[in-house]
Amino acid sequence: MKIFRILLALSIVVSLSLASGKDIAVNLGLNASSKAITQWEKVFNQTRKMKKLGIDTLSDLDKNVLKKYLINHAADSDHPEAAGM
Repeated sequence: MKIFRILLALSIVVSLSLASGKDIAVNLGLNASSKAITQWEKVFNQTRKMKKLGIDTLSDLDKNVLKKYLINHAADSDHPEAAGM
């Protein structure tokens, strides 16, 4: 029973520590629909642009999560973040 409680607590901590792409974007002040898909791809391909937006300080995992979120909700995507687009 004690091991079950430990595993349950550990799984809760791990799930809470994983931020979503939207959470990361909000923390950095980024709006997915402010750029088109190709523009977000260029941001992630240039260190200078990532540094300007504060993305360079993120872990590789968080960068990948953020990139996926921004591209999936870019202005020209199928599901843009902004309403009415």
